[in-house]
Amino acid sequence: MDAAGLAEAWFRGLIEPEQAPRWTLSARLTDGQPLTPLYEVDKKNLQVICNLHEGQMQAWESQGRFIYIIAGKKGGKTIFGPPWLHRKILELDKGDYLAVTATYDLFKLKMLPVLKQYFCNDLGIGKYWAGDRLIELCDPETGEFGAEFSHDHEKMWGRIILRSADSEEGMQSGDAKAAWLDEAGLYAWGVWKDIRARLSLFAGPALGTTSIYDLGWLKQQIYDPWEKGDPEIDVVNFETRVNPYFLESEWESLQRTMSPWEFAMDFGARFGRPPAAIYEDFVDDLVERGGHKFKRFLIPKEWPRYVAIDPGVVNPAKLWIAHDVTQNLYYVYRAEKGGERLTSKEHARLDVDHAKQAGERVVLWAIGSKSEKYWREDYKNAGAVNVREPDIADVWEGIDRATLLMRQFRVFFADDLYEMIDEILRYARVIKNGEVINEIKDKSTFHLIDAFRYFAVQVIKGIPKRREAKGISYIGR
Repeated sequence: MDAAGLAEAWFRGLIEPEQAPRWTLSARLTDGQPLTPLYEVDKKNLQVICNLHEGQMQAWESQGRFIYIIAGKKGGKTIFGPPWLHRKILELDKGDYLAVTATYDLFKLKMLPVLKQYFCNDLGIGKYWAGDRLIELCDPETGEFGAEFSHDHEKMWGRIILRSADSEEGMQSGDAKAAWLDEAGLYAWGVWKDIRARLSLFAGPALGTTSIYDLGWLKQQIYDPWEKGDPEIDVVNFETRVNPYFLESEWESLQRTMSPWEFAMDFGARFGRPPAAIYEDFVDDLVERGGHKFKRFLIPKEWPRYVAIDPGVVNPAKLWIAHDVTQNLYYVYRAEKGGERLTSKEHARLDVDHAKQAGERVVLWAIGSKSEKYWREDYKNAGAVNVREPDIADVWEGIDRATLLMRQFRVFFADDLYEMIDEILRYARVIKNGEVINEIKDKSTFHLIDAFRYFAVQVIKGIPKRREAKGISYIGR
């Protein structure tokens, strides 16, 4: 039968067309030799063999829907992403896939090179379209690319859509069958929520590959739920030296020259509060387990509200607090930082209007340090009532008052205020030559903490005479 006859027979369903061969992926534990590549490609037989160290192998064999490799720097995380994503493409077939990294610089320097090397150069199954930042995947049956132009999306068998998490617009629309998230620990807290939404239609899986950078959303939304048994999340956690290509001598050198806490985080991949933490009375758990965090609930309209503001043109920070007067407890339910660049007058109008529209009865506005009187004037002019300046200028006394609120368990924080909780956990004194000194490490970066202090000095009043004689004492307001 000639080709025309075969085509007609296939069309009429008399015979089945021969299935085109597909790529296959397999994995084996590396022998630890320095020249062993992560993967070997056999184009003739369409095979990829991955040479994985034990940490990577654990992730390869994981059955979790959301797999997060949280590992030490240079542990072999980013290079693991392309084979994992290819494996999911083979399982889930044609459609859209997502590859996201933290910033555009990391996209150019890390993610894009490894994706192009794997899909375009080594396997030849991808074509990079720079204008739309995507890799077109060829039809595995024909080996051909369908698009003539980057915008011919409907002609593409499949796409890997490449995005950076610092571009909010790129996270807001579209659906994907699977996603790879590189350096996810650097993402803003809302990015994971947006990516999950894009995976939701297909109930798609995700791989996160990251080092530890702080105690924010990664710990609170991924690591902590995994520790508590979340069935969808699997965390693969390993030190840098699990990578057989990382020299033991370099590990020992870094351990000698870095502070123990920073070394444990950067290369040991261990979450932990810094030494000399200032708010060590904060318990990072839910109220029902003796902590300072609460699950959101419908706050009664009649509860009065407080607003605390750390002014700034670039990074203003605002806290909205509800007061349960019957129990004399405070609930921090909204935390805002940064955002669109606005003048103090524009901030004032925005916040006062928001409170009116939301029916939030703000009884006190705690705004700035003593010197920031112009911000307070702008809020008064916008209609804010009871705008207060702090009664003290001393930062440490303000910290002591905030500490007392925590120690007495009179203040609680919504458990999804990830940036606020991260700041509380990281807020620490400086350590010099092994000695703790009364300086705040990276003080200028803690804008939400400063707003919290401005609130605390309004609801806790100090007794100066006792402070001089017997240390700091306070009475509740």
